[in-house]
Amino acid sequence: MKAAYQSAGFVADRRVAFNLRGNDYRLVVAVRYDRRLMYVRFVGSHRQCDRIDVETIQEADMELKRIRSNREYQAALAEVERLWDAPAKSAEADRLDVLAILVECYERQYFPIADPGPIEFLGHVMEGRGMTRKDMEAYIGPRGGVADILNRNWPLTLEMIRRLADRLHLPAEVLIKPYRLRQEGGELEAA
Repeated sequence: MKAAYQSAGFVADRRVAFNLRGNDYRLVVAVRYDRRLMYVRFVGSHRQCDRIDVETIQEADMELKRIRSNREYQAALAEVERLWDAPAKSAEADRLDVLAILVECYERQYFPIADPGPIEFLGHVMEGRGMTRKDMEAYIGPRGGVADILNRNWPLTLEMIRRLADRLHLPAEVLIKPYRLRQEGGELEAA
C-alpha cells in the first residue's frame, strides 16, 4: 500500500493513516486485506486526530459537529447509511438521530427545496390521497372549473382556498401563493 499511496502510514495492525490535502487532514481506515475493503474510521484535521487513539478509534468515536463542507457532508451521509439499521434506543440510534439533524441543517442551507406552487401542491395532495378531479369538485366547483384550475386557466378564488384549507386541512399559506396562468396561446403568465 505504501508504494501506491506515499502519504500512507501504518499505525496498527490493519490500520492505515493517510495525510490529505497537503497534511491539513488525516484519514484513518481499517483495512480488510482478505476482502480488499477499507472502512473509514476517522476523517478530520491533524489537531482532531492528535486527540484520539488512531489504533483503536471506531466510527462511533468520531466527533459530532456542525457540517461545514461537502467532504464532511459526504462522511456524515456514509455514517448515516452505516447506522441506518441501528437497534431502537441504542447509542447508535441516538447517534443516527443527531447525524440526521446535522445533515438536514446542511441540506437546508446548501440544497434548499422550494415549496411547490398551489397547483403543484394540489396535484401532490390528490396523488397522495388517491383523489380524482371528480373528488375536487366539492372544494373547487363543477368539473369544468376543476379542469380550468388544474390546467392553470383560472386562479384559485379565496372561497376555494378556504374550502380546501378547512375541509382537506391544507395549509392556506401555500394555496394563496401567486402562480402563473396560461394565456390563450398556451404560454404561462403571472396570476
